[in-house]
Amino acid sequence: MAQVKIREMPQEERPREKLAAHGASALTDPELIAILLRTGMTGKNAVEVGRDLLKEYGSLRGLSRCTVDELKKVRGVGFTKAVQLAAAFDLGNRLAREMLANQKIDSPELVNELVGGEMRMLRKEAMRVVLLDTRYHLIRTEDVSTGTVNESIAHPRDVFRPAVIASAYAVIVVHNHPSGDPSPSQADHSLTRRLAEAAELMQIKLLDHIIIGAQSNSGPGYFSFKEAGVL
Repeated sequence: MAQVKIREMPQEERPREKLAAHGASALTDPELIAILLRTGMTGKNAVEVGRDLLKEYGSLRGLSRCTVDELKKVRGVGFTKAVQLAAAFDLGNRLAREMLANQKIDSPELVNELVGGEMRMLRKEAMRVVLLDTRYHLIRTEDVSTGTVNESIAHPRDVFRPAVIASAYAVIVVHNHPSGDPSPSQADHSLTRRLAEAAELMQIKLLDHIIIGAQSNSGPGYFSFKEAGVL
């Protein structure tokens, strides 16, 4: 049976017209992806291709982790659509950073809003440092290291070097667990102790060390050493 093309659907069911009439929240994930893809492929419209992508990668988070090279190899996607998808995901991350640019960033919830979405997209452990001024306003975030699937590679000197260069008053260290479980390992505890000692020597405030995991209904999707009473 031939797939119904989007232009053959009733106007109120077409993704673009539906979004214009009712807003983006009225659309399903495959419908939103379809707007970015614009066209489908032989036998499948853009909504079906969007549904296939979500099925293939398990979720929007899984899809967002894909590189352009990975996406462009998917039937019905190609280079141009892959670039459009990658751009859309990154715009969401940039919007989150922009909205928090002038806020006092002193809680794990705000740090999660700032970098959580982007770091959940990473397939390997990575460490970043959030640099803050005397009002705890964001100066910028800096990449510190990228490790393996389950181990980041970091040293206190690598963490605090960007802080010294930026004359940051305080820092928050963040790394991700690609497994989705934000529970700290013994290595994470050891690194946190070393970071705290280095921060004291350098007279830079270490506000927190946060581990980003997967969001779920049972928890916030991150672990805060400050909230746990370690810092």
